[in-house]
Amino acid sequence: MPVVHTALTAEPLDRDRLEALVATTSVGATVTFVGLVRNHDDEATGEVIRLDYTCHPDADRLLAEVAAATVAEHDRIGEVAVAVEHRVGSLSVGEAAIVVVAAAAHRGQAFAVCESLVDRIKAEVPIWKHQFEASGRVTWSNLGLPQ
Repeated sequence: MPVVHTALTAEPLDRDRLEALVATTSVGATVTFVGLVRNHDDEATGEVIRLDYTCHPDADRLLAEVAAATVAEHDRIGEVAVAVEHRVGSLSVGEAAIVVVAAAAHRGQAFAVCESLVDRIKAEVPIWKHQFEASGRVTWSNLGLPQ
């Protein structure tokens, strides 16, 4: 099974739709990760009220490449399928920023692919968080660049 779907989107994420994309009769395990906007951050001095996600123009292509590379690393015989979407634009606390779904014949492989893909997206795909706090403070999260 391949990388079934990758996308950056301004639309709300639909976990059920992504899970359906990887569902086949050969799947014995589906692992889903949903990353939510939370009201706190290690770099925040107060309550986080929203995040604005922006990305590099090549981020969509890089997301697809990272997904394909991750599947290739964990699946030599074509048993894993993944679907992933990441939001861009303004998100409120509680909204899903990323959904990653990994489906495989066995749970161990599905967990490993899902975790690895989430970690690699965060590290390798140029998507940035502009963090807004209730106090009016605004920062680029994880960059240490207060404005």
